[in-house]
Amino acid sequence: MLTDIDHITIRERPLIVCDVDDVVLQFATPFEAFLTTRGHRLLPRSFKLTGNIVNGADESVLEAPLVKSLIDDFFIEQERWQTPFADAVDSLHALGTDADLVFLTAMPPRHAEVRRRLLDQLTLTFPLIATEEAKGPMVAKLHGARPLPVAFVDDMVHNLHSVGEHVPDCLLVYLPPPLEIFRFAPDPQETVRRVENWTEASKLIRSHFTA
Repeated sequence: MLTDIDHITIRERPLIVCDVDDVVLQFATPFEAFLTTRGHRLLPRSFKLTGNIVNGADESVLEAPLVKSLIDDFFIEQERWQTPFADAVDSLHALGTDADLVFLTAMPPRHAEVRRRLLDQLTLTFPLIATEEAKGPMVAKLHGARPLPVAFVDDMVHNLHSVGEHVPDCLLVYLPPPLEIFRFAPDPQETVRRVENWTEASKLIRSHFTA
């Protein structure tokens, strides 16, 4: 199952746990394009989707159930829309030569098989977990009590804080995409390291692993 860690074997080497949407695969930008095909658009006025998606005709705000349905439809069609960020694929392959890498994607598990197929098409065949549960406990289960370095990469501050609470020695890498809506994102704690791209993220992770 792609919803738990039973199918994943972690070897005796460093571990990288990595989010997918807007970290490896672009989400917000293609989602905006997807919305236009449905007659809607995103007006980023706060750091959330619900309340910021409007009807293209009269700019009336879409209610939460419809927003949820649109996100669901987007994930069903993700193979048509989502592409990787620059340097993401090469950076992950390079990091994977020295560390185990696991994708931990926050999405309804029913879309996991499509996400798995898309990542495989991009040669990103690293293990995948799709869950809507908190990420901190999941990373703690993956890493266990191993006396080896571990790093976590995400674009959501609450996920980074969750992992920091459950895996205190983990390197927390904040990699937000250069999008307008992220201007409204909350600031991370001082324990979180912000980077601008995968080149910076790779250097930081390698430095952590060799420290």
